[in-house]
Amino acid sequence: MTEIGGSGRLDRRRLLGAGIGAGAALALGGGATALARTAAARPGGRALRIGYLPITDASPLLIAHARGLYERFGVRVERPVRFRAWAELAQALVADRVDVVHLLMPFAIQLRYGMMPSLRVVAWNHTGGSALTVHPSVGEVADLAGRTVAIPYWWSVHNVVVQRILRGAGLRPVTRDRPSRAAGTVRLVVMSPSDMLPALDNGVIGGYIVADPFCAAAEARGVGRILRFSGDVWRDHACCVVAMSEELAANRPETVQGVLNAVTRAQLAIRADRAAAAGRLSAGYLPQPLKAIRRALTYPREPYAARGAVTRPDWAGERIEFAPFPFASYTERLVTEMNRTVVDVDRGFLTGIDPAAVHGELVDDRFVRAAIRLSGGPTAFGLPATLTRTEEVDTG
Repeated sequence: MTEIGGSGRLDRRRLLGAGIGAGAALALGGGATALARTAAARPGGRALRIGYLPITDASPLLIAHARGLYERFGVRVERPVRFRAWAELAQALVADRVDVVHLLMPFAIQLRYGMMPSLRVVAWNHTGGSALTVHPSVGEVADLAGRTVAIPYWWSVHNVVVQRILRGAGLRPVTRDRPSRAAGTVRLVVMSPSDMLPALDNGVIGGYIVADPFCAAAEARGVGRILRFSGDVWRDHACCVVAMSEELAANRPETVQGVLNAVTRAQLAIRADRAAAAGRLSAGYLPQPLKAIRRALTYPREPYAARGAVTRPDWAGERIEFAPFPFASYTERLVTEMNRTVVDVDRGFLTGIDPAAVHGELVDDRFVRAAIRLSGGPTAFGLPATLTRTEEVDTG
């Protein structure tokens, strides 16, 4: 597989090279792939292809495969395919090389309004599960002044959260300017998750914010330490969501329902036995050591709270959780936060978007609602029975 570089941009030429005609590249998800998608959508069509990055955020999709849950719910699925970078994964989805992916929620919004109108979010994959990990020489957030921090993608909740953390410490995020300790600026750069730990170890960056187990791995190797958990900044925030094309949902609803049934059951299985889930993930799905994967799924609160990495223990933000329902309040608040977030890519797709309308245009929750009912109801996942909530975000 070819990795997309550190710009974090979707390369239209690469999309054209992937077999999409010029007209379809403008619509991205339209006519040139319609025939392929229609063929794949017919009942009894080819097995579904799942794409993922090697992070614990993908756990439900992977555990569902490892436990044979897709087959149990009547869905044929190929072995999930691993990608290195978010842009590469998105290109595969747009080019119809994969059917179901876990995708950064802000990235899903960008694709829906900027590049792939047919994109639909059908469930949340997890909540929390990321952390700001820093070089051992960084004692507090203020020490990042004059240094560089890596993020996995410009349109990611990681970028939203880390900028709240930086501003809360009186620092200012920049993208192209050289970071200055005197001016209190921190440069943000996009980097593939797999490149972050080596960059931290070599002193190229002062820290990174990304999904686990890359944070746990840095601590396990003694090259970095967790400074803040993202779930301690935005309570139960979604990072990655389950995404697919609306054609798949429209033409193969039974298959999509089977996928959501399998994913929700996998979430319950992880919640019930995190150690067992770590063992399955380390058996060919995630490349990190079992110790790091297990740590990422079972962070103890006490040592992190003692050193100030956990400031809101009642939020339990140090631990990744697995709950599938996509809350409309989160989508609306996220769009608002994206408008306030510094990026080094085009943000024109946000122009004219009503934050309150995005959820209804992007999210299709019919299948996950049915899957939740089949799996014991909202309380089985620790969700409110009403499936509504109010967003709680640290003001910094």
